[in-house]
Amino acid sequence: MVNALVIRRNTQLAKTQKALRAAQYVRMSTDLQRYSIQNQAAAIAAYAQQRNLTIVRTYVDEGRSGVRINGRAGLIELIEDVQSGNTDFDHVLVYDVSRWGRFQDVDESAHYEFICKRNGIKVAYCAEQFDNDGSLLSSIVKNIKRVMAAEYSRELGVKVHAGHCRIAGLGYRVGGPLTFGLHREMVDEKQRSKGKLATGECKALKTDRVRLRLGSEEEVAVVRWIFQQFVVERKTYVEIARQLNRVNVANHHGRPWTDIMIQAILKNENYVGNLVYNRTSRRLGQKLVNNPQHLWVRSAAAVDPMIDQDLFARAQKIMAEQYISIPEDEMLRRLRLTLARKGKLSDGIIRNTAGLPSPQCYVKHFGSIRKAYALIGYKASRDCAWYDARQHWADVLSKLAAQVAEALRTELGLQLHLREDGPSLALNGTRNIISFRVARQPPRKSASRTSQWRAHLRKMRSELFIVPRLNDANKLIQDYVIVPKSDNAKPYLTLSDASLARHRAVRVETLDELIAEVKARFISSGHVAPAKPTPQNKQKKPSQLKKQERSRTALKDRPNFRGHVRESRTARA
Repeated sequence: MVNALVIRRNTQLAKTQKALRAAQYVRMSTDLQRYSIQNQAAAIAAYAQQRNLTIVRTYVDEGRSGVRINGRAGLIELIEDVQSGNTDFDHVLVYDVSRWGRFQDVDESAHYEFICKRNGIKVAYCAEQFDNDGSLLSSIVKNIKRVMAAEYSRELGVKVHAGHCRIAGLGYRVGGPLTFGLHREMVDEKQRSKGKLATGECKALKTDRVRLRLGSEEEVAVVRWIFQQFVVERKTYVEIARQLNRVNVANHHGRPWTDIMIQAILKNENYVGNLVYNRTSRRLGQKLVNNPQHLWVRSAAAVDPMIDQDLFARAQKIMAEQYISIPEDEMLRRLRLTLARKGKLSDGIIRNTAGLPSPQCYVKHFGSIRKAYALIGYKASRDCAWYDARQHWADVLSKLAAQVAEALRTELGLQLHLREDGPSLALNGTRNIISFRVARQPPRKSASRTSQWRAHLRKMRSELFIVPRLNDANKLIQDYVIVPKSDNAKPYLTLSDASLARHRAVRVETLDELIAEVKARFISSGHVAPAKPTPQNKQKKPSQLKKQERSRTALKDRPNFRGHVRESRTARA
């Protein structure tokens, strides 16, 4: 790893001292480039010594592609520090233009450099033959270098894709996750086995190849049983998954089965011996697209078949007949006829009416079920104002999360980042530490009934929940409730005044009181204190020992699936 002097953040330095301090950004594309980071650091160190610069900060992206910024934690942290003013340096040293990024849009590369320049920080490319001083010559050469870096990635992507298609056509496995009942085997150029590859392992040499092999006999029996249940017994995906979970048969991820997993197995041609590649593609980090069938690369007899061709074809026919495509005007006509017969519409009526598409299908085609209602001139009696205000409250929660994160960063030095998948703050970019949810009041049946608030947790895992409670009209924030981590398995959390003690929750009136309470909790929990060393011989708690004993008992009593299949077939006979 790169060695750099670590300076405490938020240190106020004189302008003359700050001008002689620099941060370095280093990146390598793959883990196979073992010495790339060290080589970049050596060149940057020589550049800094010639100009009397002291490297005080290091931002690193190891094994990360430069095509886009997503996943590059080092560059993201650098840009965030620059934008927030949390820097104690005036220069950013990069090995060359391609290490900064191989963005397919060269304006994106220039944008991140402009952010640094706008905040008074100069970006220098140490191995380039030009100084990044803003002159006409340097601007022209730098832009050409950016185009060359982007074009290199594009050409390399085309060559790699062509090579993968050729290898897949020869019957070898090329990337992609495996489904249940299969495993990968590494072979050399003479087709001699070199052992089974575990999850996450790659082949050792470029001349080695990967073939698919059948899994254990129990896994093969499960796959055959799934096809038998679907084709012969005409069971649905959900029924098959429920029966597998009932007899404690885990999937290849060690988790319970779902209907989506069952459908994926029934569609997989690997079980009849075919290897199919290039069904989908994602070129240079762009949107995933479904390729037409004439672009698919299919290799027959590449895997030992475990399912008969006739049984597989019958399964494909059944799945194809499950979905019938009808035009949107016909969907609306059927919905209008249902309204005339029933007098009203709801999700339950749509779902239980024969010949009518599902509510999800109407949402997919028209954007929402209310828009479909509007197109046929029907207005539902249900109050949907809350759905219209969801984006507004999402913006409010994001702003609240940013204020809390800034307060904890300024006063406690905690680096919390806003997650993209929702209003949550993550510590070190990994686990959720604080989640934000809005609690609204459902309509009260009587005026004498006490006020209740309900928040949707969405099965979030977090150490702390900050829940703004809305007023009677659900228009403004009335107060804030801080709820610690709970083992509540319900998707909704009810927060009335009487239930706060049961949830170990604390209610505050203002935002300042909220921030003060959160800071006090973080200080008392030890998040800002140095971590204590873990004892070497730590005694296990009695609850842990009991949990392990229950796991061993459950494993010992787990039924044999192959025996279960034989028993069910005998019972049917």
